[in-house]
Order: sequence, then C-alpha cells, then structure tokens
Amino acid sequence: MFISFEGIEGAGKTTALNYLADLLQSRGHDCLSTREPGGCTLGRNLRSILLDARTRHLSGRAELFLFLADRAQHVAEIIRPALEAGQVVLCDRYTDSTLAYQGYGRGQDIDYLRRLNQAATGGLQPELTLLFDLPVRCGLMRAGERNRAEGLILVEGRFDSESLDFHERVRQGYRALAEEEPQRVAIVDAAQPPEDVVLQCRSALEAHLHARGQSLDGTAIPEEGEDDDT
Repeated sequence: MFISFEGIEGAGKTTALNYLADLLQSRGHDCLSTREPGGCTLGRNLRSILLDARTRHLSGRAELFLFLADRAQHVAEIIRPALEAGQVVLCDRYTDSTLAYQGYGRGQDIDYLRRLNQAATGGLQPELTLLFDLPVRCGLMRAGERNRAEGLILVEGRFDSESLDFHERVRQGYRALAEEEPQRVAIVDAAQPPEDVVLQCRSALEAHLHARGQSLDGTAIPEEGEDDDT
C-alpha cells in the first residue's frame, strides 16, 4: 500500500505520518516512511538546493526538473522496491506537490506537469492521499515556529518566504485536485488540534481499507451477512 501526505507549509503532515506509521506497525505491517525531496541520496543533495532560502535565481523550469529528478530516483531506488517487497510506503509529498506548487502556484501548465510526473514515476500513484488543509496564515505561522525551533529558517525556508498569494493558489490547487479524485484524496482539517487531526487520518485510512474489504491488521472483512463460523 502506498500513502502520500500533502498540504501547504506547516500543515502537520510529518506528525500525522509518524502516527500512522506507528499505528500500522502495531498492527503487523512493515512500514517505510520517506519524503520528497530528500528520500534518497540524490534527493538529499537536491533538497539542500531546493529548500534553502539562500538559493537565488532558480528559474521555475529548473526548480521543476530538480524536483522531478529527485522523484524519478526516489521511485526507482526507494518506493518501488519497498512496495514490491510488500511494505507499506508513507511518503511526505509526492506528485500532487508538483501540480499544486509548480502548477497552481507557479502557473505552469497542469497537463504538461501530469505528463512529466507520469514519466518520472513510471505511472506509480498512491492508493490514498491525505490532504492536510488549513488557512494559509495559520500554516505559515506554524512553519515559521517549527523552523525557528529547529534552526531551519535558512536551510528549509525557501518556500515559506513566498507571497501569501502564492500559498493561497497552492492551497486552492490542492483543493481542486481533491475534487477531481475524491476516491483517492481525503481532506483532513489540519486546523484542528493534533489529536483530532490524527483521528481524522485514522478514519480516512480505515475507510480506504474498508472499501478494499480489509481491516487495519490486513485481514479480510467478512461480507455483509457472512457467517464467520462457516
């Protein structure tokens, strides 16, 4: 199973990802937690360029292809082998980030970006995407507090410094993507307290598994009217 976590800056994706990884592991699943950019060796090098607030004069096209290079290597080296080995992969950002940030945020053609994502991933898509949605100002405030606390203002703050209008376009882009694929994308109200956010994530995961006839521990759910003793 492949689950991606998406949202604007400061949405709380990492906290929820760690919660679900612990939950799934407690139910007997072998989980791999990863992220973009930075989930592989190449990605870690590219992350230092893409997210560093001191990176200047990076064109929109160059930014796009650096993210895609990270994704292509990440899928080939990390994600696809893990899925083939039967692991549950939980990924902090994936293809929807490109559509939201470089598409809706930067104004690049969405259909073009979809084709590039397809090429970079070989068509690999998450089965479930959790979209953490909250007001832009709230998210940016959280992101700033987090980066200050962890000493990451410069090395992780490049997108935080974008205009409010940019982040509003990204947020609306994410919501548009969720409307296009409601079977895959579940919207999580990330403005709620953390304990409520993780409960929403658990409910979304359980609903996804139930639709596949499975439970959290991987066992099949008996069909309605089926007698467990037969």
